[in-house]
Amino acid sequence: PLRRQRQMCIETVYKQLLKNLEEAGVKAIDCVGKEFNPDFHNAVMHVEDESLGENTVVEELQKGYMYKDTVLRHSMVKVAN
Repeated sequence: PLRRQRQMCIETVYKQLLKNLEEAGVKAIDCVGKEFNPDFHNAVMHVEDESLGENTVVEELQKGYMYKDTVLRHSMVKVAN
């Protein structure tokens, strides 16, 4: 009960923070399944998988963020082939 209430409060504050950041122009970089782009992504792992396309981001290890057209933090990703 008390633990669940705390969790709900934290989730509410987190959702409000994300909403406020988005309204201010800060957005997460969408990367999984996209072609690797060094302007937005930082490749830290590589995997060989013929079922995936060339230079495809297969996993996001750390979210990246942009403020309007400026990268605040590159997405840390795993890239195939």
